Amino acid sequence: MASLSDLPIRDDLRGQHPYGAPQQPVRYALNVNENTHPIPEGVARHIVESLARAVLTVNRYPDREFTELREELARYLGHEMTPEQIWAANGSNEIIQQTLQAFGGPGRSVLGFPPSYSMHPIIAAGTGTRWLMAERDADYAISPETAVAAIEAQRPDLVFFCAPNNPTGTPVALETIEAAYEASDGIVFVDEAYAEFMPAGAPSALTLLPGRERLLVSRTMSKAFAFAGARLGYLAADPAVTDALRLVRLPYHLSAFTQAASVAALQHAPEMLAMVDDIAGQRDRLLAELPKLGFRAFDSWANFVLFDGVDDPHATFLALLERDILIRDVGLPGALRVTAGTAAETSYFLEALAELGPGGAH
Repeated sequence: MASLSDLPIRDDLRGQHPYGAPQQPVRYALNVNENTHPIPEGVARHIVESLARAVLTVNRYPDREFTELREELARYLGHEMTPEQIWAANGSNEIIQQTLQAFGGPGRSVLGFPPSYSMHPIIAAGTGTRWLMAERDADYAISPETAVAAIEAQRPDLVFFCAPNNPTGTPVALETIEAAYEASDGIVFVDEAYAEFMPAGAPSALTLLPGRERLLVSRTMSKAFAFAGARLGYLAADPAVTDALRLVRLPYHLSAFTQAASVAALQHAPEMLAMVDDIAGQRDRLLAELPKLGFRAFDSWANFVLFDGVDDPHATFLALLERDILIRDVGLPGALRVTAGTAAETSYFLEALAELGPGGAH
């Protein structure tokens, strides 16, 4: 049997590693920032009915322009969005991939600010786009001055922000995004996968779109809508951007089932988002309780919390796994990340971590 090194793989992919979040059958899966709350029964029934109708026409290709879905997404986002400004794909990862296919590629570069979403450099590598990095400020913030200095020094073709940031939960100020846009002549991409978990009244980068044709703001239904398995990501931008993405998308890239399920879920947005407040409450509980156990919890605007002060992150990860809890070792010194789940899940996690003692397992 051949190994990967035996194949004529692209030179720039040699030595690369695929995305590898652990997948293990545990009772408390708190490692990939899923929404652990079930979809309301009434909403689930409507989704199933929509899928049943879609089955009756599945012998035909789906609407290539996913017209109804774009209308629903524009309505959901507000901010006077029009369907022409909306694009959707199979998860926000495909949104990122299509963006780099259209605006990146060989001979072009994208700038990121690690630690950030681990798929950004992986997708950059897959599209032949050179990945550039810049340091963050203290406590993982990015000031306007820091962003501008990095852009002026490296002159990337694209700039990526994750707001709130994964894995730290840190917000990105609109002033930073504005400054980056003015300093760059390329694409500025703001990944707002966790936007619904931001504090009430916190402004979204969507407010910056008017007059900025190179600004792209992506979202996902995986988190707040508990739709991780449905794979629906989307972005809002100038209509010219959606024209560019049409050049690289595969024909009929959104299945009839994906479109039907997503439209049905969006029609129940208030019910689907009712769980967001519960999740944010558990996140805030983690922020309050982790310091009492001797750890430092970083302020988070997302549905997870990064905490450090862990003597041996891998040993603590394994000790929690033995207790049927799966969290995430994100590779930061002395730190681990945990998803905010239900009240029962949060309680069990905190109790287990307390049993390990100060600093976690050794």
